[in-house]
Amino acid sequence: MSSPSAPTAPQSPFTPDYPLRTARLDLRPVTPDDFAAIHAYQRLPEVCRYLYWGPYDEAQSRDSVATKATRTTLRESGDVLQLAVVVRETGTLVGDVTFVWTSREHRQGGIGYVFHPDHAGHGYATEAGRALLKLGFEELRLHRIQAELDGRNTASARLLERLGMRREGHLRENEFLDGEWTDEVVYAMLAREWRAQQQ
Repeated sequence: MSSPSAPTAPQSPFTPDYPLRTARLDLRPVTPDDFAAIHAYQRLPEVCRYLYWGPYDEAQSRDSVATKATRTTLRESGDVLQLAVVVRETGTLVGDVTFVWTSREHRQGGIGYVFHPDHAGHGYATEAGRALLKLGFEELRLHRIQAELDGRNTASARLLERLGMRREGHLRENEFLDGEWTDEVVYAMLAREWRAQQQ
């Protein structure tokens, strides 16, 4: 007896129906007009502390915004979406999020996020993260989505736990970041865990 076949991935190229809308947020492609809002947090040392880049000067942020603006469609494994997160009621850009189509064959994805600390405490990152999981599991029909973070970044770990993601791995001193060896932590969620959460 044959096993049931897995849901097939959508045909590529895949461009989401923008904006991705949540209760309070619009996730939309980045535009050059977003430079000032994005540079406002990319220049902050506290934002970049656990990341692989930054703080950025104006030229670096302009390059970053230009790159993000091109990342709107998924064509093959390794492609990335980078979307501005905007509070619909005010039009304020509060951060940006990343969705990586890690493997088309194995139906794997990844998520990431960066937000301005001035807008912390409102649940925006959780709401945006949930929208990325929905995109991955319901539109791309992925099997597994993961996120990696610096082991010291406890705020990011709490966010992933609020999303219902499971802590899968803790890699000891596997990265050399800002002059010191640091740990990396891996969180993930499976499609069946997402479906159970929705019920």
